[in-house]
Amino acid sequence: MKTLIAYMSTHGCTEKTAIEIKEKLGDNVTLVNLKKDKIPLITEFDQVIIGGSIHAGQIQKRVKEFCSKNLDILITRDLGLYICCMEEGEKGYEQFQNAFPDELINHAKSTAVLGGEFDFNRMNFIEKLVIKKVAKVNESVSKINHNSIDKFVENMQKIFNPFLFLA
Repeated sequence: MKTLIAYMSTHGCTEKTAIEIKEKLGDNVTLVNLKKDKIPLITEFDQVIIGGSIHAGQIQKRVKEFCSKNLDILITRDLGLYICCMEEGEKGYEQFQNAFPDELINHAKSTAVLGGEFDFNRMNFIEKLVIKKVAKVNESVSKINHNSIDKFVENMQKIFNPFLFLA
């Protein structure tokens, strides 16, 4: 089974999670950074995983464009959707719901909010200032949820077997 992981990462968190997902899925996985890599034909893949990060409550524009442009193909593939953000619980869920089209969310085999990071080493002065004021965080912090990554991958690896329902 060939898998495409298409992601967009502003400060590196979504890239870290994409790499971890790739390592856990094993062979035949292609990573594509939507910001700088050439996007291969989606029809060449059995599974597609899309990830992005949330900034000021919104996912990156390139992730939205990728989803919109390829909607018809994506709903014919095993699909996984995830976001990286610092919000947890209901707020994280709301941000996920706002990040992707309903058709994709309803079709997805696996969905997740995988936590987030504030990496001050990768932020400019203004970004640091905003994070310090809004999030009240004064240094780099990581809240990547590795257990959620494991569950996300486990769901992507499950094979639907219609005969299980005949017993």
